[in-house]
Amino acid sequence: MTNHIDASRQLLDMKVLPDYETVREIINIFAQRYSWVSVTSIGETTLGKSLYMIDLGAPDAESEVLYVASHSALDYVTTLILLRFINEYCEYYKNSSIAFGINIKKLFQSRCIHVIPCLNADGIDIHLKGIEKSCVLYERLWNMSGGDFSKWESNARGVDLRYNYDSGFYNTKNTKNNKTLEAGSDGYRGVLPESESETGALANYLRFNENIKAVISLQTSGSVIEYTSGGKCSNGAYSIAKQMQLLSGYSIDEPKYDSPCGRLIDWVIEKIGVPMFAVGCGEGINPVPVSEFYKIYSEMRRTLFSFPLLI
Repeated sequence: MTNHIDASRQLLDMKVLPDYETVREIINIFAQRYSWVSVTSIGETTLGKSLYMIDLGAPDAESEVLYVASHSALDYVTTLILLRFINEYCEYYKNSSIAFGINIKKLFQSRCIHVIPCLNADGIDIHLKGIEKSCVLYERLWNMSGGDFSKWESNARGVDLRYNYDSGFYNTKNTKNNKTLEAGSDGYRGVLPESESETGALANYLRFNENIKAVISLQTSGSVIEYTSGGKCSNGAYSIAKQMQLLSGYSIDEPKYDSPCGRLIDWVIEKIGVPMFAVGCGEGINPVPVSEFYKIYSEMRRTLFSFPLLI
């Protein structure tokens, strides 16, 4: 599979492996092509990669929502989903088009969509390309993995970002099947909540942006929509989840967790108090192959375009 991006195409070919350089190239194409797109960064990864955020909407929009993808390195197809969404949105805006009954120019004026397409850029690069000897964490990463990164989910410090938030972080120990989890293990949450630069940057962004009214986090797989934490949810979340179910065809999932366990959805519901949805995209064993991208995107695109109007 080649990662060459043909910038002449209106809709870029997203059947690529989204390593950091490829994602950066795609975002640069958007920034050069669409003058109304704002590209910023909420911080950096452990290894110094920018945590890009793309804003789709006017600065004075009446409400704002946030989409974020790829907490796990194996969720990288969700990065492609959000990049394709940005691409389509901008083409619709440029052509003054209607998408799913929505006037995109009016949507741009009334709702701002903040998109963080890749939270775990370090982890995705490690999974896809391994680790170079010149990396300052080479020896540590090699010791954690034994050199096998085929199932690597964590960031560059071996922390599973999915469980590194300050809500129920201490409810569950770093153990699984009576074995102590170590850095690099699936589910290792770190020693402190928000110990990682990636989760800390995202949490701080949400803390200090009171205009964010709802959050979607994309992961793989299961074709499910989760909206609760320990049986609790934000006001209106169930009604929104039902509408998302109709738009996507995904089922609503209500995990029987007794208490929060350090996930973004736990933290957003408890500490930020706005509706939060963890969407498991597609089916199959992670990583879901890039060959499934177009099928998964066709399932999600109505939801991504319509979600800001559901809030």
